[in-house]
Amino acid sequence: MDKVIITNNVCKQLTEVLRQIKHDRLFLLCDTTTYTLCYPTIKDVEGVSDATHIIIGATDTNKNLDTIAKVWTEMGNGAGTRHSLMINLGGGMVTDLGGFAASTFKRGIPFVNIPTTLLSMVDASVGGKTGINFNGLKNEIGVFNQPATVIIDTQFLRTLDHQNVCSGYAEMLKHGLISDNTTFAELLSFDLDNVDYAHLAQMVGTSVAVKERIVTEDPQEHGIRKALNLGHTVGHAFESFALQFENTHDNPRGIHPVLHGYAVAWGLICELYLSCVKTGFPTATMRKTVQFIKDAYGTLPITCDDYPQLFELMTHDKKNIAGTINFTLLGGIGDIRINQTATKEEIYEILDFFREG
Repeated sequence: MDKVIITNNVCKQLTEVLRQIKHDRLFLLCDTTTYTLCYPTIKDVEGVSDATHIIIGATDTNKNLDTIAKVWTEMGNGAGTRHSLMINLGGGMVTDLGGFAASTFKRGIPFVNIPTTLLSMVDASVGGKTGINFNGLKNEIGVFNQPATVIIDTQFLRTLDHQNVCSGYAEMLKHGLISDNTTFAELLSFDLDNVDYAHLAQMVGTSVAVKERIVTEDPQEHGIRKALNLGHTVGHAFESFALQFENTHDNPRGIHPVLHGYAVAWGLICELYLSCVKTGFPTATMRKTVQFIKDAYGTLPITCDDYPQLFELMTHDKKNIAGTINFTLLGGIGDIRINQTATKEEIYEILDFFREG
C-alpha cells in the first residue's frame, strides 16, 4: 500500500519526501487550473521551481492519448531517466494520468501524488489505480502502480468550487455505505451548502482510512476491493454517456460532460435500488440516501430511448466476467456483496427508478 500522509503543512512534508527519494531529474505535472491555484503553495520547496514543469489542459476531457503523449515527450525532452521522479499536483485526472505516465516512462519511475481536490484526496490519488480514457470509455487503459507517497493537505479544499466539493463527497458517501452506520449517518448530516472545512478535513481522514484498509487487503481488485466500485458500474456509464455531448450543438436536453462524483452519486441511486431488489438493502435507508443525492446533485435527464446505449456502456465495465455485467451491491450498510449480476430487464428497471423514483 502507498504511504499516505495527511498534513496541514504540505511544504514541510514534500521537502522531506524529496530528500528521501533519490532522483536525478524532477518533473512536476499540473493542469492549467492547479498550476494557477495550487502550484504557488509549493513553489518555494527546494528543487520544485527548478523542476521540469509539464502543464496539461484541465478537466477529464484531456485524460487521453494525446495528453499522455505530450507528457511522455516532455519527460524525454527534459532528460528524464529511470532514476527520475514525478510529482502529480492536481485532481484525479492529473494523478491518474500522471501516475500512468510515470509508470510507463522508461518502464517506470517513482511518483508522488499531491491531490488538490476532494475527489482525488479520498479516491483517485490513493490506491494505485492509474490510467487514461480511451475509445469513449472511462479509464480503459492503465496499470496498477502505487505512488511512492501521497501527501494530502486539506487546505487545498478551500480552492474548490461547490461542484468539485460535491463531486468528491460522492466518493465519501460510497465509503460510508461500505463502512458502518455511524460514519454514514455523519455523512448524511453534513451541510454541503455551508461547508465546515475543519469538520470536512476530519471526515477526509476517516474516508481515506476506509479505502486504505480495503486496498491493503486486496491491492489488485481480485476480491473485496470491488467494494470500492459501488455506484460505479452505472456511474461510469452515465459519465461516458454525458461525455459524448461535449461540443454538441444539437443538444435540446442540455446534457453536458459531468464531474466523476456526480455520475457516481447517480450510480449510487441506481445500485442502492438494485440492492433493495436483489440483496435486501433497507428501503428506508435507500430512500433517505436517494433524497440526499437528488437534493445535492440534481439528476441526469435521460430518457428510455437512452437505455440501450447505457446498457452497452455497462457491458464494457472492467469488473465484468465473461460478458456478464457485474455489480457491487449491499445487503445493508457495511454488508458488501461483490460479484452480483443483473439481467437487462433489471437494469432497465433501475434506470426507470432513476428517472421516476
